[in-house]
Amino acid sequence: MVPHLVPRWPAWLFRASPGRWQRGALRSVAGPRSPGGVPGAWGPRRARSSTARSPEVALTSERYPVRRLPFSQVSEEDMAAFERIVPGGVITDPQALEAANVDWLRSVRGCSGVLLRPRTTEDVSRILRYCHERDLAVTPQGGNTGMVGGSVPVFDEVIVSTALMNRIIRFHSVSGILECQAGCVLEELSRHVEQRGFTMPLDLGAKGSCHIGGNVATNAGGLRFLRYGSLRGTVLGLEVVLADGTVLDCLTSLRKDNTGYDLKQLFIGSEGTLGVITAVSILCPPKPEAVNVALLGCPGFAEVLRTFSACRRLLGEVLSAFEFMDAECVRLVGRHLRLPCPVRESPFYVLVETSGSSAQHDGEKLGSFLEHALGSGLVTDGTVASDQSKAKALWALRERIAEALSHDGYVYKYDLSLPVERLYDLVTDLRGRLGPGAKHVVGYGHLGDGNLHLNVTASAFSPALLAALEPHVFEWTARQRGSVSAEHGLGFSKRDALPYSKPPAAVRLLRGLKALLDPKGILNPYKVLPPGA
Repeated sequence: MVPHLVPRWPAWLFRASPGRWQRGALRSVAGPRSPGGVPGAWGPRRARSSTARSPEVALTSERYPVRRLPFSQVSEEDMAAFERIVPGGVITDPQALEAANVDWLRSVRGCSGVLLRPRTTEDVSRILRYCHERDLAVTPQGGNTGMVGGSVPVFDEVIVSTALMNRIIRFHSVSGILECQAGCVLEELSRHVEQRGFTMPLDLGAKGSCHIGGNVATNAGGLRFLRYGSLRGTVLGLEVVLADGTVLDCLTSLRKDNTGYDLKQLFIGSEGTLGVITAVSILCPPKPEAVNVALLGCPGFAEVLRTFSACRRLLGEVLSAFEFMDAECVRLVGRHLRLPCPVRESPFYVLVETSGSSAQHDGEKLGSFLEHALGSGLVTDGTVASDQSKAKALWALRERIAEALSHDGYVYKYDLSLPVERLYDLVTDLRGRLGPGAKHVVGYGHLGDGNLHLNVTASAFSPALLAALEPHVFEWTARQRGSVSAEHGLGFSKRDALPYSKPPAAVRLLRGLKALLDPKGILNPYKVLPPGA
């Protein structure tokens, strides 16, 4: 905390609570740690535990109405060919295959019998060229941290993992442009550029295990979207292997290139259905010199919206994140992960981050905003941290909500874009609609981006509960002219919902692009596009 910077900050910012808080100090948070020792990382996204997360996941083909397309099946001759292409990189171990066949949410499960681990773009090219000739379906896989079943097989597709493609090619210390292979872990890239005075424009709760190639393939949004925008703006170039093995080398480090169609945009957000991303060039902004994080309690969602408006007006250029979460989210984080909330219980909480080049300047602006928020009744309680480790502890309350929900039972997840003034109405609507049929209905997300993470938990998967949720959630979103996927993509779980956000002409064009780039349909089949679209 930084009370010396803004002596006008009221005493409530440093409220003492026995056993939890002291003036100027934030109790560290226990929990899973990243390889670099950073608190607040996602435990289940680093290692799955079948004993901790039983029962066993049903096969996708048994749970959902999907039929296998007429692809070839992997033969002994194919296995021998794969061994020649990637010696030592053909994985058939049942335990490794079990992890690769099941998504992080444990909602879908394939039955692939082979996992390939290439090291180079040429390896990927040879694999896809072979699979294209043999009509073998392929599922590209990065860190397998996706939320919509897009990174695991639906049936017996060949899994092509980028785990060994983790080399940093180069970093330009003047421009801040990073070039790396697709299998680099986001947190390791963040550490690499921060040591050189820069920061990654993308930050996710799954940063300790997600791959940058998968981030780009899903156009991941994350916690820094409000400040740095989407990957569509920060990715400068890509290297992609097409379905027939052709290598498309557009790995430019140029900020401006106005020569024809911007081909990289076809693959950003395509979820591995048009090509396999093997390398990325991304623009990294300078690392902020001063970062402050405030966790505030609000008496209602109307006050959350007014607090956001005040943030934009009074914090301006230093505002880097504005997250919200309802009381039920915070209770679940405390119950399942034992993370205490330092703010007095409130119906809603907001997490505000500022980042800039002057600690004194930023502290004064934040202090003025907090005085306004308190004086006008927008905020009833809160705390502030500027020390990095203490700020991370506050962020953990937000970042680990999904982990806490996974401990609460089976989770139905919806990642929606909505007008900010209607953002929480759907949560209220569903609580009334579902009643005791659901354990919890919670809402949280990136309010600054109009992105709601709607989650419903139940003791186990229930077809009746799913029928009560879908298509109601998608129809409600469509009536608000929202999007059924704000940042997680469509994958397998949300492919049928695409027409709620795209008109028929757009869906036909998407289908035409898929047919052009992948005429045999071998790349990540059953994903993104609805059947028969």
